[in-house]
Amino acid sequence: MIPGTPPTKGRLLVATPPLEDENFDRTVIFMLEHQDDGAIGVVINRPSVESLDEPLDRWIDLQSVPSSVFLGGPVEEDALIALAETKALLNDPVEYLSPISGKIASADLTADPALVAGEVRGVRVFRGYAGWGPGQLEGEISSGAWLVLDSETGDLFSNEPDELWRTVIRRQPGRLAWLADAPDDLSSN
Repeated sequence: MIPGTPPTKGRLLVATPPLEDENFDRTVIFMLEHQDDGAIGVVINRPSVESLDEPLDRWIDLQSVPSSVFLGGPVEEDALIALAETKALLNDPVEYLSPISGKIASADLTADPALVAGEVRGVRVFRGYAGWGPGQLEGEISSGAWLVLDSETGDLFSNEPDELWRTVIRRQPGRLAWLADAPDDLSSN
C-alpha cells in the first residue's frame, strides 16, 4: 500500500459522483482484502434477479433479505463469494468460515449449510468481485474517486441495498452528508 493511504480491509469504498465507470457509479463496496499486491472487494448494493440454483439452493434459508445473488463486481463473474455475519466474533478460521473483519466472515458454499446455520445471522452471496492491481486503488482514492468509510454491521446485510449509497453518505458528519442528496444526473442540478 502507498504510505498515507487509509487501510480499507473491512471498510467501505463509496463511489463519489459521478464515477465515470458505470460498473461502479454510486456503488458501495465492502473490502475483503487490501495488500501491496492489490485489493479485492464486493459491491454490496446491487442485488440481481438471480436466485441460487441446485446444489446451492440449500443456502436460501440462510440468505438475508433480499435473498438474491448480488452483482459483486465485474471481475470473474462466474465466481461466487459468500459472506456471513457471525453471531460471535470469529478470530480464527474454522472448517467452513474464515474471518474477514469483526463479525464478517467468508463462508464456504461447498459446506453443508446446516453446519453453518447455528453460527451465523445471515449470508449474502455475490457473483464476481471488484479487484485492483498494485497501487491502482490507492491512486483512485487519492484522485477522489472513492471515499473510504467505516462500515456498520447492517451495511453488508441491508434489506434496502438500493438505498445503501445514500444511507452511508447521509450518516457522515458535516458537509459530506449533503452529497447524499445529489441528483443522479449532476447536470440537472
